[in-house]
Amino acid sequence: MTAVDRIPVPRSRERLTQTTVATWVLAAVLAVLVVPPLLLLVVGSMTGPEGDVTVRYFARVFQDRRLAESLTNSILFALGSATVALVVGGSIAWIVERTNAPLKALAYLTTIISLGTPYVLYVSAWLFLLGKAGPVNSLWRDLTGSTDVLINVYSLGGMVMVEGFLWSPLVFLLMGATLRNANPELEEAARMSGATVWETIRRVTLRLSLPSLLALALLVFIRALEGFEVPALVGLPGRVNVLTTDIFLDMHARVPPDFGHASAYSVLLLIVVAVLLGFYGRLSRSAERFATITGKGFRPRPFDLGRGRFLAAGIVALNFFLLLVAPTAILVWASFLPFYQTFRVRALSRLTLHNYEVVLGSTHYLDLVRNTLLIAAGAATVTMAITLIVGWLAARRRAGAWLLDQLATVPLVFPGIVLGVAVMQIFLRLPIPIYGTIWIIMWAFVIRYLPYGMRYSYAGMLQVHRELEEAAGVSGASQFEALRRVVVPLLTPALAAGWLFIFLLGARVLSLPILLAGPDSQTIAVAMYDLWTNGQGPELAALGLLWTVLMTAIAAAFHVFARRNSIAT
Repeated sequence: MTAVDRIPVPRSRERLTQTTVATWVLAAVLAVLVVPPLLLLVVGSMTGPEGDVTVRYFARVFQDRRLAESLTNSILFALGSATVALVVGGSIAWIVERTNAPLKALAYLTTIISLGTPYVLYVSAWLFLLGKAGPVNSLWRDLTGSTDVLINVYSLGGMVMVEGFLWSPLVFLLMGATLRNANPELEEAARMSGATVWETIRRVTLRLSLPSLLALALLVFIRALEGFEVPALVGLPGRVNVLTTDIFLDMHARVPPDFGHASAYSVLLLIVVAVLLGFYGRLSRSAERFATITGKGFRPRPFDLGRGRFLAAGIVALNFFLLLVAPTAILVWASFLPFYQTFRVRALSRLTLHNYEVVLGSTHYLDLVRNTLLIAAGAATVTMAITLIVGWLAARRRAGAWLLDQLATVPLVFPGIVLGVAVMQIFLRLPIPIYGTIWIIMWAFVIRYLPYGMRYSYAGMLQVHRELEEAAGVSGASQFEALRRVVVPLLTPALAAGWLFIFLLGARVLSLPILLAGPDSQTIAVAMYDLWTNGQGPELAALGLLWTVLMTAIAAAFHVFARRNSIAT
């Protein structure tokens, strides 16, 4: 063997070839996933029944009187929901992270259980509570003798309240992280200068958190703007139309579905969301100018509220009651009734286990559970597998990684109902027999949750120093062997967290399955929606409670697994 034979050029070229091939293969896979829905929406909105190019669908949209009303309702709904979520979730986050108030564990318990609760079930619980036959309005009529209702939940205000409560646990988690990681010395300096707690919050905490608050407000605004469950269950019966329900009605309430009109509406909503996401990105980047964490060590010290800590604890307890105890209690009550009625002593004689017997003894519901678990688990697994490689290439700044990052982020602009319309059109045109099966739903979920998987994978990858991979390379391992044997074990907690997050979202969401599911591929969320619209509220309550227990158990099991793995690594 000569000296030339010992030069490691072939190995370097082999590694370069491996990453280059992986980059282009992944680019092709991501392009196949995210580009066709975008193209099909645009093409569908400009193609007439005879295949001609037309703008008639956009003309119909702009001439439709519903557009101005739906757009106004959508903006008011999203703005109000974001405000409620920020006030509720942000207040609880400040109390938990910045004060010495007791009962903080209740806030985390509320958030954990809410992650396992389907959106349809949560909305239904509030309709039980605040409906005409609910305990709030029944008590009002008993006390006043009035025949009117105290709270009309089937209104824009009712929609805002329910959607705001639905998003407040997420605001609590994200705002809590911001407050937890911010240096509290500036707040303490304000207090030592004589500022009251409220003055310190208003003049220091809120100003330092302003970029994070604005970014979080815009995020909730966008998600409420593209929300479907609350508009469908609360808005449609109350005749409060928004953009997402207009699209749904074009696809679901018309025979045959009006693809052109729905596509035109979808393109408009897509543009609005894309513009808002652009602003969100700018707000997120500007947060660095307000950074207060430096190289100096600090230990967050909570505000001593004195006797005010009991008031703060009461706010936490009230949040726990409103967001968890009251909805759960009304669902438990409804699940034991043959038909829903408000709480009365004489109704106790009608309590029965029939709804639970139907749910547990029905093969139909077992099929729904199997479908939902398979779709959610399959989508989470495929998404995390793809984003693991994409996140690795992006974090290590490989050639072409920027393209992968952009492609994986594109689905953020797709509202769920819009993506459903696009995927439906794709597989109606392709000779691939998966329309109406679980596989088309799984395909749509993978597209929808690519950005979330990327967030977990990329953030976790940045915490693993490349020196570990270089050490494996010196020992003779290829780059992909180093990834598999060194990086992936260290990333297990982040990957498990991402998998669980996507799994829980897939098991809860309604907007995609309701458009794509066939008779044999329905999910739990679709079944709950059908039960509610068919007036089978008690059966829905029984099914939803059992499903929430299962999802909470899975979330708890993954939490324990991730903690043990984190300790082990």
